[in-house]
Amino acid sequence: MFPITRAQIPEHYKRAKGLHAAGRLDEAAALYASLKAVAPGMAELPFQLARIAEAQGERSKAVRLYAEADKIKPGEPIILRALVQAAQAQGDEDSAIAALDRLIALDPKAIKPQADKAHYLQQLGRFTAAEKIYRRLLKAHPRNGELYRVFTGTQKLARGDKLLREMKKAWKDPGQDDDSRMHLGFALAKTMADIGETTQVFGFLNEANALQRRYFPYDPNDYAADVEALLSAQDGADLSPPSDGAGLKPIFVIGMPRSGTTLVEQIIASHSEVSAGGELTVLPGLAYRQFGGPRGMAHLRDVPADALAGFAQNYAKAVQRATGVAAGPVTDKSIQPFLVLGLLRRAIPGARFIIVHRDPRDVALSIYRNYFENGVHRYSNALPDIAHYVKTFQRVIAFWRERMPDGFHEVHYEDLVTDPEPQSRALVRAAGLDWQDSCLEFYKHAGNVRTLSLQQVRQPIYRSSTAAWKKYEADLAPFIDAMKEP
Repeated sequence: MFPITRAQIPEHYKRAKGLHAAGRLDEAAALYASLKAVAPGMAELPFQLARIAEAQGERSKAVRLYAEADKIKPGEPIILRALVQAAQAQGDEDSAIAALDRLIALDPKAIKPQADKAHYLQQLGRFTAAEKIYRRLLKAHPRNGELYRVFTGTQKLARGDKLLREMKKAWKDPGQDDDSRMHLGFALAKTMADIGETTQVFGFLNEANALQRRYFPYDPNDYAADVEALLSAQDGADLSPPSDGAGLKPIFVIGMPRSGTTLVEQIIASHSEVSAGGELTVLPGLAYRQFGGPRGMAHLRDVPADALAGFAQNYAKAVQRATGVAAGPVTDKSIQPFLVLGLLRRAIPGARFIIVHRDPRDVALSIYRNYFENGVHRYSNALPDIAHYVKTFQRVIAFWRERMPDGFHEVHYEDLVTDPEPQSRALVRAAGLDWQDSCLEFYKHAGNVRTLSLQQVRQPIYRSSTAAWKKYEADLAPFIDAMKEP
């Protein structure tokens, strides 16, 4: 390439962005780097190079480049927010918190930067520091339902806590909009359970779930049609795994939400050879994009070997982008891969599968009492819909159990918490690993946890969450009755 003159910078920058948008990342990076040599004071160039580094799983490089862009153009919110996210992903807690503090300083009265910092502190297990921020925010914004919900997710309020009184006042406020009231309902339900007022829990839960369901309804028949089409597209195909080789070794931890998958993942990921991927949300969307679906998926028996290999490579790239891990064992705790389990087994060398089960009544209670991001788990807002989803999950696992009886390891949450060492040893063995005692001390290595279980996984295994449904048996009747239906 001929040297770029300053007059040519706009033209070449536009071309680089076009290459970037087209996914030609190496070419775009080379052009951005050439431009950077000519225009070292142009913050957009290290910023765009950082975005490419993130896309290629080079997390530490991304943090360095975002910091470089920030140095050129200090105080730019877009750069600071990107730096926060990249530093959090890299595990660079100091850089993430420093960038959050600078975002807060830009607008000290804004809620979001302070709430983001408090939530990040929760993820790090720094609950006392997070509490100070939430209480300060709630003093200034006593009707903000979302702040109450996120705060109480890791904090038990005492019966006489001033914030509990404020929550009840906010609940009675006729000016509350639906979104804030929904969040507040989940917060109040959790707090009522914490202080032992179990008869009040479902009054708040029923309204909170009804508000979310109003905007994000669930169609059981539509979901059932998707599932039938997906299973049909994989039925009758050769489900033997490809020959093992070097590279990524995914360990899929699959189960219903709130079934114990986070605990299982933490046990396995406490092994020195394993990286924790968390909820990667890569699948089954990646399969749909490559093979069609859910109702138009190509039949697995008709998919050529090179397409399967390409799918495995695309999955490995997606994992690397999300985690920075390019090889070796890595956990994937996504919820939905059970729908394409045959494809995954057939396509991905070295993949291991762990299926987690839990008493459906405890699963239903935990799903119904927890907030999920709008539109993600639409079935979660009505007990009969949860029953439909649970029964579908059970039926799909039975389908795979029949067709590949040695294809996965199954564990029951109740067995794991009752007899942790032999169950944990079996998990580690099923993941293809030798036993390490650190796997029983997972709570010492929790790190940055981004699931609803962010507090629980920092504790040793406990049994108090088993059979919790019995306190709410009458309230759960719509679920229990629906589970009995064919």
